[in-house]
Amino acid sequence: MARHDEGHDTAPGQIANGADLETLDAVVGRVRTNIERVIEGKPEVVSASLIVLLAEGHLLIEDVPGVGKTMLAKAVARSIDCSFRRIQFTPDLLPTDVTGVNVFNQEQHDFEFKPGAIFANIVLGDEINRASPKTQSALLESMEERQVTVDTVTHPLGTPFMVIATQNPIEHEGTYPLPEAQLDRFMLRLAIGYPSPEIEAEILGTHGIGAPLEAIGPVTDAPGVAEMIVQAREVHAAPTLRRYIVDLVEATRRHSDIYLGASPRASIALLRAARAMAAAEERDYVIPDDIKLLAVPVLAHRVIATADAVMSGRAPAAILTELLDEVPVPVSGSD
Repeated sequence: MARHDEGHDTAPGQIANGADLETLDAVVGRVRTNIERVIEGKPEVVSASLIVLLAEGHLLIEDVPGVGKTMLAKAVARSIDCSFRRIQFTPDLLPTDVTGVNVFNQEQHDFEFKPGAIFANIVLGDEINRASPKTQSALLESMEERQVTVDTVTHPLGTPFMVIATQNPIEHEGTYPLPEAQLDRFMLRLAIGYPSPEIEAEILGTHGIGAPLEAIGPVTDAPGVAEMIVQAREVHAAPTLRRYIVDLVEATRRHSDIYLGASPRASIALLRAARAMAAAEERDYVIPDDIKLLAVPVLAHRVIATADAVMSGRAPAAILTELLDEVPVPVSGSD
């Protein structure tokens, strides 16, 4: 299927800037294989994390302890030759520990900026809900605008820039729930889940005698990822599919069981994620299935169910699944 957008005619497998989607697919495949050496039996989770990377988004991994949340974040970082920082969120963590601070230089008799842990390509925010709301808010500007402002001076962040945060949904003592403004900045929220008995037996055979994370190395670099991000942006999304995304998001705002619907930022995130999924599958166009597969992980953490819905056990994910059946799917996305 050729792409026809804004006057450009491109051959199948090519996008507007002439880049080869086969090359992108090959690099993504190498990164995926690398991560799956560490995270076994969870291909859908690995694929989702790569979609977030290509879409310039941020990933929230919410699951019980011991299922590999931190391991997944580290495997993504080790697969790319780029800067990586880990922030262990604790109640005494300060905003300046994240963003950085101006320190007086005795030799130069002037203030010098000391970058915080957020200045890296891949940032792991471990147990993000253990930090105070004041410290959590230090991430807001960087995650949305990819910059940090300290004492009226703005410092840009590099490309790629991805925050991978983890949290335990079971333990509530000593934690601070993420505010909606923070949740809305995460493109996807994922749960890894327990492995099957067969996969867990294989894990014991590999992790029990060594550390697979130490055995993997980078298969691409930061400029390579930056180029793939540009390629993913160029993937064609037909007007009918863009309207389909708007209809889905609008349906969350009108549903009787939803107190707070998804924002326009959610629409943008869903479109970018769908383009990244298409690019990762060596397509230069988005199809409805891309949107349907990503709708729940992109939107579920951005909506709030009503009290009555919660009391009856209807979670946002279940409501969104119903909406996917109700909102008409475009017959053709080839406009």
